[in-house]
Amino acid sequence: MNGKFAYLYPFLAIVLWSGNVIVSRMSAHTIGPEAITFYRLLLAVLLMSTFVAVPAWRNRSVIWLCLGQFVILGFLAMCLFQSLSYLAAETTTATNMAVFTALTPLLTVALSAVLLKDTPTIGMVGGGVLSLVGLVYLISSGDPAALLRNGVHLGDPLMFFAAIVYALYGVLLKRWNPPVTGWQSTYMQALCALAIMFPAFLATPAPMRSLNAETLPLIAYAGGLASVVLPFFWVRGVHILGPNRCALFMYLLPVLTAIGAIILLGEPVRAYHVIGGGIALAGVACAEMFRRPLRGAPDIVPEIVD
Repeated sequence: MNGKFAYLYPFLAIVLWSGNVIVSRMSAHTIGPEAITFYRLLLAVLLMSTFVAVPAWRNRSVIWLCLGQFVILGFLAMCLFQSLSYLAAETTTATNMAVFTALTPLLTVALSAVLLKDTPTIGMVGGGVLSLVGLVYLISSGDPAALLRNGVHLGDPLMFFAAIVYALYGVLLKRWNPPVTGWQSTYMQALCALAIMFPAFLATPAPMRSLNAETLPLIAYAGGLASVVLPFFWVRGVHILGPNRCALFMYLLPVLTAIGAIILLGEPVRAYHVIGGGIALAGVACAEMFRRPLRGAPDIVPEIVD
């Protein structure tokens, strides 16, 4: 797929990602966060095994050397991030979740400056302040003083922490860059994450890990479309268009999620969602656009890693 049609890859990936945020909200109070995380990993591993297991086995000598890295990466992206997202969905809106997730590019650049010693950029500093202002306006429902009076919903800081976790995952993946194919890396991370989540799954009360007509479609979407098809579209998009062009599609995540939340969940979109979310995303845009480093170091081009 070439030309303008190549943009369908990242667009469809973001469409599926927004759907996954909706699924997270739908799963709240229906199935435990640990249970749905385990089930989606199990389904994803089964699906990927049909075309990745044999090549991964042939490449086992290389994979074994990177096993520790796969354990850490799988824990961050597929255990901690997903579990935090499902837990946050119990007390915040899908729109808020999408806005926090869309902060990942900015947080990735910030963590790169700390962990990889990349020089901070003007856009990162200014965009960080702008995004913070937008988030305060968003989570306070347009009344920042209310944060001092009433505090915040637990789901909002949980989702912010989840975004930091995913940004850390991207930084470590870029730093380590395991010498295997993208599918083999994802497969091994999922296998490691599945093993990590098994004890948590067993500790989940039986009613919150039962499979029924209500939970099965959610697991099918999360484990199939969101865990296998979405990464395929995103990786293809990055391969053809490059990471920075694909990163721009992250701005569509809150918009598409808000539309889905209105149609499927009946969640209202208030003015503070538009204003606060818009300011926060403007901060992310500043980090992407203004890449002149502080102290006159060479320009830094941040990448979004799947």
